[in-house]
Amino acid sequence: MGGVPCALNINEANAINAERLAYVGRLFEEGARFVEQVYLPDLLAVAPYYLDWTGIGGGVSNYLCYGDLPTNGFADVARFKFPRGAVLDRDLSKVHPVDPREPEGVQESIAHSWYSYRGGDDKALHPWDGETKFNFTGPKPPYDNLNVDGKYSWLKTPRWKGHAMEVGPLARMLVGYAAGQQEIKEAVTETLAALKAPATVLFSTLGRTAARGIETRLIARWAMEFYGQLLANIRNGDSRTFTKEKWEPSTWPAEARGVGPSEAPRGALAHWIVIKDKKIENYQLVVPSTWNASPRDAKGQRSPYEASLIGTPVHDPTKPLEILRTVHSFDPCLACAVHLYDDQGGKVGEASTSPAV
Repeated sequence: MGGVPCALNINEANAINAERLAYVGRLFEEGARFVEQVYLPDLLAVAPYYLDWTGIGGGVSNYLCYGDLPTNGFADVARFKFPRGAVLDRDLSKVHPVDPREPEGVQESIAHSWYSYRGGDDKALHPWDGETKFNFTGPKPPYDNLNVDGKYSWLKTPRWKGHAMEVGPLARMLVGYAAGQQEIKEAVTETLAALKAPATVLFSTLGRTAARGIETRLIARWAMEFYGQLLANIRNGDSRTFTKEKWEPSTWPAEARGVGPSEAPRGALAHWIVIKDKKIENYQLVVPSTWNASPRDAKGQRSPYEASLIGTPVHDPTKPLEILRTVHSFDPCLACAVHLYDDQGGKVGEASTSPAV
């Protein structure tokens, strides 16, 4: 999620003032109450009827979290509410360090994407060296299907050290659990105890859905915590909303490389920038849906969406609700809905991609 800087002044009508702060506080309280009294109880009441889904929809076995919600500034990664790191092969005994600046870390390939790289389609590039050159080679409508042996997507294929990684609430909960983040570990353990299930059930469609509920409960609590800190800072005379000494262009370096990793609701999000002669020379970003919904890489590795559907039992192929249940567990964000039209502009149908339990 993004935002726009806004001044803090408790006595100014056009700024964030005392009245608006009080209103925000009430919204936080209402949200936390709804989560505790409605969302989590409903989730725990319905989940036991779908325990067979703890063995379906696991997908890839690797999970990535850039970390977020700093308690001592973004430079102090060790004190994030959501720890930064990666879990490989579902091994919760170890968290691998993640550095978005590492050249051999995050890389994007285009083997099955409608782009071209100067060095060839089999190369993988770190975002600082990334290229975005359109090269559509798909069929002209009408057509029955895409050629998945060739290029078939507008998404690039990101990998972390060659691994297909799932991002999102489940990844955040697993990395936090494995890292020993006390609040996350307690919340996950409490939910698993209510379901009378081991931690391994998290690697599934139901686990992904449960992870979003657990995370929502934590965020509702943390929102009140951060809100209290904000009010305390304002009372102490600290109403700063930006770093003034870094705002002046005269202080900017002539050349620089930077990266801004964060956690969006759907998962790991980072923007990479290269500045030369005080101008942007290259700008690339890798968003959560690119991690989860991307096409296969040059080695044929499936990404999370596709991998999670392998082996899913479908009762009625004409109404593949089971497929939707697993994809919806990711809370997909490629579009709010898919609308199909024929080559004459006539509407064929539409399918919602709204999240569902």
